[in-house]
Amino acid sequence: MDVSATLALVAGLVWLIVANLIGMLPSRDRHWTSAYVLMTFGLPILIWIAIAKGPIWAALFLGAGASVLRWPLVYVWRWVKSRFGVL
Repeated sequence: MDVSATLALVAGLVWLIVANLIGMLPSRDRHWTSAYVLMTFGLPILIWIAIAKGPIWAALFLGAGASVLRWPLVYVWRWVKSRFGVL
């Protein structure tokens, strides 16, 4: 197994663990600052996983990340619906 591929998966798992730990901590701004930081680091890790392991592993990581950051996705979806009249 390639070392880069292993490191990419380890980085993704560390990101998921940190994201879950951050979600358990109290926050004054309802975790929005943390969500922006997590998205900033999560996107390069997602790209790294896609390059190192392929699209299936990247899709799995994307799904896991989306389950952690579900509220930002809900708000984006609501904004798109109100802005463009989708569905």
